[in-house]
Amino acid sequence: MTLAASHTSQIDQLIQNYNPFAGHTVVRPAQIWGKNFPDVPSINAHASNAVLDAVNKIYRGERETVGITITAEKGLGKSHIISRIRHQLQANNKTLFIYMSRYDDLNQIKYQFLQSVTSSLRVIGNQKVMQWQEIATALINESREWNYTSQQYINEFPKWLEKHSNKVVDKLTEVILQTKPEITNPYIVKAILWTLSSAHSNYANFWLSGLELTQAQADAMGLPNPKGGNRDANALSNVRQILNIISNYKIPVICFDELDNAEVSDTGFTTSQVIASLTKDLYNTLTRSVLLLAMYPETWNDQIRVLPQAEAIMDRLVSEQTNRQPINLKYLNSDDIVSLVWQWLKDFYDTHQIVPPHPLYPFDENKLRSLGKDKPTVRSILKWCADNFLPGVILPTVTINHSVEPYFQKELAKVEASIDVLFLDETAIADALYLGFVTLIGETVERVTIEDVKKIENSSVNQYIDFKIIGNQGTVKIGVDTIQKSAANYIGAALKRLIDYEKFDLNCGCLVRSKPINETAAVARQYLRQLLSPRLGGKWVALRKEDIKPLLAISCVYKNNITELNNDIIINFIKQNKLVINNSLIREIVS
Repeated sequence: MTLAASHTSQIDQLIQNYNPFAGHTVVRPAQIWGKNFPDVPSINAHASNAVLDAVNKIYRGERETVGITITAEKGLGKSHIISRIRHQLQANNKTLFIYMSRYDDLNQIKYQFLQSVTSSLRVIGNQKVMQWQEIATALINESREWNYTSQQYINEFPKWLEKHSNKVVDKLTEVILQTKPEITNPYIVKAILWTLSSAHSNYANFWLSGLELTQAQADAMGLPNPKGGNRDANALSNVRQILNIISNYKIPVICFDELDNAEVSDTGFTTSQVIASLTKDLYNTLTRSVLLLAMYPETWNDQIRVLPQAEAIMDRLVSEQTNRQPINLKYLNSDDIVSLVWQWLKDFYDTHQIVPPHPLYPFDENKLRSLGKDKPTVRSILKWCADNFLPGVILPTVTINHSVEPYFQKELAKVEASIDVLFLDETAIADALYLGFVTLIGETVERVTIEDVKKIENSSVNQYIDFKIIGNQGTVKIGVDTIQKSAANYIGAALKRLIDYEKFDLNCGCLVRSKPINETAAVARQYLRQLLSPRLGGKWVALRKEDIKPLLAISCVYKNNITELNNDIIINFIKQNKLVINNSLIREIVS
């Protein structure tokens, strides 16, 4: 039950019992993987956007490996940014996130890195299975030309083993190696496949981490135990193989955090220097990846810049998209502070189903704004809030800068709750995409400068083609059609219009759809083949829930406009928060 704002005694009792800011001034590594922090995407968006942009460039084949270094003073929010990046990446199916923040033995750093890689791949991904299992699924599907999900393989594995024993893994490994001749260690493939077996998954993870199984278990799974020799060198060889296998299907985003400790290796190098050298090696040997490092500015200046062959190393730790310089995080200003505290309090009050007297209660907006004069860090603001979170005086309702935010968050919550229904609503999706492209007029996205967005007005066809994007001085004319219905006749009629470039003055047709077209829909599939043929050069862009949610939410805010928000404010909010220009679905439509 939601309490009315007038029940201040209950609110004050809640404040006395719970402090949402306490214990959150320092980000612990485990929190990178867990529930996201209350986050204001506009704060230091330039840093997180640089990583997302690098991922997109690699995905489109414009780059192979990109190095990015973030520098910031203590408490300025490096780990908050990494947490944001991790959760934003999890929303799509392009990447695998790998995180390292412990460096217990700098003399065995490659072995420790292998441990971090395998530990990260044990984390549940966006398909609700371990990231290892996602890779195992991709290997099987590609080699056998199947299209099963990870969960289907996990469910079937006990039956396969019962019927064929471990020969089923041997056979799958053999088939995969025939399609992947570049893989030199067949046992890595075999161990990855064993992660699909619930009974063997932990042992497979153990072996992939470079650890020794009992001889009986190793024999049962057909895996050799590690032999003597240079454990660090063996680990580097294995981790390169693992990462290059992954990069066939997803882009590894490898993050090195907490590089500013005082540890020194036997050779006299600090943690940041050892990791910088490792990153240089990875940059030179990996086929596709983003390498992300976070450190203090003085660590960069005093430790990285003085390394032997410093120029060669720094060239791999920073990219041309950041002007060959580290990305510096900015101190908070008054608007940032108000937005940050508002978001933390919103999460707190929503969790406890309470409506406060005003969104910043028990704080005073003017007091919060005054803190911005000293250019504080995220840590210092959260600490100040933790120390001053006490029942206060009820103030008039405040209007926060970027006042679109609370309405957007409210609509986003509604979209989240009803996404299964909205995901089938072609009109709502089309309207959201249309609004998104309208806000991009004048912007350049994926090398297309968008000049106009037009709805197809002809009443006989506008139920099929949603709108047309015009760009690059009229040389780009993309017709966009969202089709979520299953009826074969409807799909066929829509695709028939979408491939009629001459009638509708198009040079590219774009189908937006989340699910396959049934094999029995012969006419529709024939039109689809024409659309995707080299002659027409059309495209089918996969519709994903995570991509369309924010667009649906802001479209609802725009359509249900209220008196205190005008359209310019809403569009400015869209642009400031880059809701559209950084949206994967939007970018894929024009790519």
